Amino acid sequence: ERPLQPVIVGQETMLERAWNRLMDDETGIMGFYGMGGVGKTTLLKQINNKFCEANYDFEIVIWVVVSSDLRVEKIRADIAEELGLRRETRHKVTDIYAHMKNKKFVLLLDDIWKKVDLTEIGVPFPTRENGCKVVFTTRSREVCGRMGVDDPMEVQCLTNNEAWNLFEKKVGQLTLKSHPSIPEQARKVAEKCRGLPLALSVIGKTMSSKRTIQEWDHAVQVLNSYAADFSGMDDQILPILKYSYDSLKGDQIKSCFLYCSLFPEDYLIEKEKLIDYWICEGFISENEDKERTVNQGYEIIGTLVRSCLLLEEGSSISKVKMHDVVREMALWISSDLGENRDRYIVRAGVGLCEVPKIKNWSAVERTSLMNNKIAEISGSPKCPKLTTLFLQGNMSLVRIAGEFFMHMPKLVVLDLSQNVSLDRLPEEISKLVALKCLDLSGTTISELPVCLAKLKKLIHLYLEGVWTLERIDGISKLLSLRTLTLLGCSQLKFEKSVKELLLLKHLEVLTIQIRTKLVLEELFFLHMGRTCIQKVVIKNMAEESYGILNFPSILRNLKGQCFLNLSSVVIERCMRLKDLTWLLFAPNLIHLSLMHLIQLEEVVSIEKVGEIQAEGIIPFGKLETLVMLDLPGVKSIYRTPLPFPCLREMDIEGCWSLAKLPFDSKSVAEVERFVIKYDMCCWIDELEWEDEATRLRFL
Repeated sequence: ERPLQPVIVGQETMLERAWNRLMDDETGIMGFYGMGGVGKTTLLKQINNKFCEANYDFEIVIWVVVSSDLRVEKIRADIAEELGLRRETRHKVTDIYAHMKNKKFVLLLDDIWKKVDLTEIGVPFPTRENGCKVVFTTRSREVCGRMGVDDPMEVQCLTNNEAWNLFEKKVGQLTLKSHPSIPEQARKVAEKCRGLPLALSVIGKTMSSKRTIQEWDHAVQVLNSYAADFSGMDDQILPILKYSYDSLKGDQIKSCFLYCSLFPEDYLIEKEKLIDYWICEGFISENEDKERTVNQGYEIIGTLVRSCLLLEEGSSISKVKMHDVVREMALWISSDLGENRDRYIVRAGVGLCEVPKIKNWSAVERTSLMNNKIAEISGSPKCPKLTTLFLQGNMSLVRIAGEFFMHMPKLVVLDLSQNVSLDRLPEEISKLVALKCLDLSGTTISELPVCLAKLKKLIHLYLEGVWTLERIDGISKLLSLRTLTLLGCSQLKFEKSVKELLLLKHLEVLTIQIRTKLVLEELFFLHMGRTCIQKVVIKNMAEESYGILNFPSILRNLKGQCFLNLSSVVIERCMRLKDLTWLLFAPNLIHLSLMHLIQLEEVVSIEKVGEIQAEGIIPFGKLETLVMLDLPGVKSIYRTPLPFPCLREMDIEGCWSLAKLPFDSKSVAEVERFVIKYDMCCWIDELEWEDEATRLRFL
């Protein structure tokens, strides 16, 4: 039996679920995964002791700590010792196998970082017949798969109440009651741990002797400014988490991970934009084709998620976040373990009203001052190494002095988005000769500064939600431009800009709002639109345009799928629109919203599918969300059942004539996660289903 503390507060239910699964005859190998310090080892010790407390017909329980430097000889020696064999002897695989093959055993492997080959060690494989069990802990979801466990149990951080209960226990009532204001500050300190048991325990014990309110105030201040300075952080918490960072293969993925620490605590980071930033920084090579480059970015994100260094939450599969303590670890590493704090200047979301005073701007490589209250930016810092500057989300920002950008020769990423009071840019922005990514989304500029034409290396220009933007004259001079986002630019007259847009020969991604037949004909349905447009809103189209939207004649002559880049379509208030069969040509559509289309009868017309000889095309193969709002005449989405392998949510309101959904009993892969939202119970009650099996699957 292994000595251990009581079960971590909040893990009682997890332990019970784990034990019940382990005792199932069908379970031979079981894995726990989760971030460092979350309580995996404690859980495994509890399981070990449950086996030791009662017989359960197991003859031997073996505990082995594996760690990152997996050594087969050491594992064999540990097992041999547990079996009663002499540790000094170099035991062969056959020796261990001979002693274990006729025994009903439990093997507990703590802290594995790569696949442990049971055959190589000499351990018989657990089966239903022999009744043996192998349980392991790891920080990597990927390792679980390599161990043959497709459905491992994730050990998650504690809920807010569970975290407070644990922290309260570690601090002790004597300290908490020593001053009436301490409990309030204690809750702030506990919140900084974000439910991570390791941090709650270490910091709780550290604070257990602090009985003046000034000490607690100081603790909150330190944790909010540079948490690595807090007692116990740099020797008991961050080094343990750093093992996950050290296990990442190569400088490329490590740089990508550290970059994520520029965002504020608990911030949801858009995957697509994050990958664009990584490409601009040179972490991912630009020389390969776009699809391969982007896929490499998603592979890196996937690796970081599987390593529990980034988190995906709920339905936000297009975004990731960093656990706050992991973020502190990343900032600590970025500062060379606290030795060079000027490398990364990160003061995101901390309420700053001005740019902080930095002693050594020449050492700064990346700066994030996003989500603050900065009203004016002045000065002329000399930043020869600065590559990324985040200034977005400063709602009060009205002015940036021209000289501020004079000495940033290596700046490649500049984010000024969501600065809603910023209505002009200084001419000196043209001095940013290395700039590749400029985000002006959500600002209130009315036109593009003429000086932008000098940014010859600019690849990504984000202008979404700039409702004041009236023209984009000179856009054709940005010859390197690959991404241009213009959704939500409601004042922009595209008719005057179409010719300039067509001159952007390297453009790969375009988002746009369309309100006229001219833009539909000359841009959307021609080559650039079919190859570049990623997101489109078609809204308030005049009556004479309904024909081209119903079924554009240009598509009749096209063979196969041509809107390969189109992922999001919103069509709203377009009169006399009967169907949208052309959506068949958008195989990568993820989001589709159809709203206030009074005369729409069907989304895809089977008759028109025959006209264009597109019978082999199965629509909506990648669709995740479908919104249908106020479509009183629509009778059909598609007349036969479709697979919908990716569909997660369907929102249907005001579609009184829609009597049947295109589902059968095999439609929608993860039906337990699928949600149908509707406005009237009578509609869902009267819905016709393909068969009873389909009805039972979805209701």
